[in-house]
Amino acid sequence: MEWIEVFVSASQEGLEAAAGVLYQCGLTGLMIHDETDFAEFLENPNREWDYIADELVEEKEKQETGITFFLRDNLYGREQLAQIRGALAAAKAAEQETGVKLGTLEMTMKNVQEEDWANNWKKYFMPFPVGERLIVKPSWEELDAPTGKAVLNIDPGHIFGTGTHETTQLCMELMESVLKEEDRVLDIGCGSGILSIAALLLGAGEADAVDIDPNAMQVVRENCERNGIGDEKCCVCAGNILEDRELHTRYSGKKYDMVFANIVADIVIALTKQVPEYIRDGGLFLASGIISERKDDVLAALAAGGFRVEEIRQKKDWVAVLSRYAG
Repeated sequence: MEWIEVFVSASQEGLEAAAGVLYQCGLTGLMIHDETDFAEFLENPNREWDYIADELVEEKEKQETGITFFLRDNLYGREQLAQIRGALAAAKAAEQETGVKLGTLEMTMKNVQEEDWANNWKKYFMPFPVGERLIVKPSWEELDAPTGKAVLNIDPGHIFGTGTHETTQLCMELMESVLKEEDRVLDIGCGSGILSIAALLLGAGEADAVDIDPNAMQVVRENCERNGIGDEKCCVCAGNILEDRELHTRYSGKKYDMVFANIVADIVIALTKQVPEYIRDGGLFLASGIISERKDDVLAALAAGGFRVEEIRQKKDWVAVLSRYAG
């Protein structure tokens, strides 16, 4: 199996927070590079090494502070990379609130050009069913035979959301079990727009979608067009709904029937304080992107925010929670 080496640039102060974001995205093996560690080692008169090769010193002196990790070179790895990109962008956007200077949090990949990475994964992406009523199909593939299910055509580009990741599948499976005709939905952290489009194909009346990555706007619009969905049905915006008061005001008071947030646990927890302003009494909040170790933290935040848990589903280490706002 081929692997992709990914490096995230971070400040020394931001290393712990950046590692936390990566852990929340399901990574477990991280290599932390702190340029001050090697300098302190060289200056330590009590170090055990008598000789250090000049090549090693030169290499370490050039090494940037940050974090290295590895992903499988397949569709799942590509999906996880897109999730990580979005989570890092969200962390960077919240930098002012936390007061921690994170550094750039820019990702660079070794062993492959990003242009190749964005296209070569397509050979792994084939049509597949999700739940009882949906088939997810890459836009460049054709179905072998007619189906009575709703067909969701998707081309995510660099944005999270092919439907192969457990978090996305959990959301779609829970959604189809509770979504009602003409429901109004809000998709926070929409990525490729897959959840908004799935909701509309399943009968929702309209969807508002928002993502912190401005590139998502074009991707969502293109995917809506692939599925015959016009702007009057799905409206997409870019921005940080937790920080941008104008964006927050845009969605406040609309009283959505259902709100989606397939992001990471910390963002879901923060959203439990704002979602009540977007949702009608008795409306549903579907949260995913939660690693199992953070489930209890999310459940506690939901309870404090006035939400009653209706259902919890888990695939591998990922958890999705469907809750109802008590008002």
